[in-house]
Amino acid sequence: MNDNAFFPPFSPPLWSRNPHLQSIFASLRFRAPGKNEMAARAREIILDGGNGVRLLGYYSAQADKKPKALVLIIHGWEGSSDSTYVLSTGRSLYRRGCDVIRLNLRDHGPSHHLNEGFFHGALIEETATAVQNAAGLAPYLPFFVVGFSLGGNFGMRIALRRNGAPFGNLRHVICISPVIDPYSSTLAMDRLPLYRYYFLKKWKRSLRRKQQCFPGLYRFDDLLGIDNTLDLTNHIIARYSDFDGHRDYFSRYTLRGDGLEDLAVPVTVVTSRDDPVIPVEDFSSLEGNPYLRISIQRWGGHCGFLDPFPLVSWYEEGIINRIVDS
Repeated sequence: MNDNAFFPPFSPPLWSRNPHLQSIFASLRFRAPGKNEMAARAREIILDGGNGVRLLGYYSAQADKKPKALVLIIHGWEGSSDSTYVLSTGRSLYRRGCDVIRLNLRDHGPSHHLNEGFFHGALIEETATAVQNAAGLAPYLPFFVVGFSLGGNFGMRIALRRNGAPFGNLRHVICISPVIDPYSSTLAMDRLPLYRYYFLKKWKRSLRRKQQCFPGLYRFDDLLGIDNTLDLTNHIIARYSDFDGHRDYFSRYTLRGDGLEDLAVPVTVVTSRDDPVIPVEDFSSLEGNPYLRISIQRWGGHCGFLDPFPLVSWYEEGIINRIVDS
C-alpha cells in the first residue's frame, strides 16, 4: 500500500520542515516566478456537468508538438484554476509535453454566475461528468487527473466505478494531501486560528459573490459574522440544503473503510504526517486495494512539499514521473 516508487522520501533542509511554513508558502505567488507558457496558451472552456450544470475550465494545448497526455488539475477548497500550486504544477506538466486543463469546481474562480445552486463537497456527479467531458476533448490521449486537498477527494471519487468512471482514456488519478474525512479536517481547521481565519475569509468572500450573482436566492449577510467553520457549515446546511445536519453532509464525501473498494483505475495518494488539517490517522481507516497506493511522508505540511524552500516543488517531479516517464 505504501508507494515510494515515484515519490521517494521527501527530506527538506531542517530550516524548511515546519509544517505551517510548508502549508502557507505553498499558495504564495512568489514561489512560482517567471514565465508560464501553460497559462499563456490557455483558452476558456465551459464543461457540461449534466442537468444544466456548467463548470469553468482553462485548456492549454501544446503549441508546436504532439502532446504526450492530457492532464486535468482540480484545486482545493476555495482555491481555483489560478491557485499557485495549480499554475506551478500545470506549467511543469506543460513543459514536459502534456496538454493541461485546469478545472474550477462550482463557485470557485470566476464561476459563481454559471449555476444557481451553490457549491458543496457532495457534488460528485456533476464533477465526474465534467471531467469525463474534458477527457473527451482529446480521446486519443491518455488522460490523468491530479487533485489537491478537496480536489484530491473529488479525484478519488472520480476513480470509482459507481460514479460512472472510469472512462476509456482515464489512466491514473494522483492526489496531493487529499481530504479523507471532512468532519475531522473541519475540526482540525477550527482548532488552528490562522487556518480558520484564512479559509473562513475566502469562503465568506465566495458567499458574498454568490449572493451578488443571485440576490433573490441567497442572503448570507447575517451569517458572515460567524467565526467557526463548523458553525457556519451548519447554518448554511439548515437554510439552503436538504442535508440532515453536518454529520449527514460530511458523510456524503467521507472515504473510510471500504469506501474505495470500487476503484477502477490506479490512484496514488501523497500526504504527510505533519499535515495541520488532514489528520494522518484518517488514512489508516482505508482498507487495502490493489489500485490504491499511499505515500505518507514525514514532512510536507498541507500541499507543501517544497525543497529547497520555497522555489522547488518535490511532488511535481513525482507527478511527471508517473504521467510522462512511466
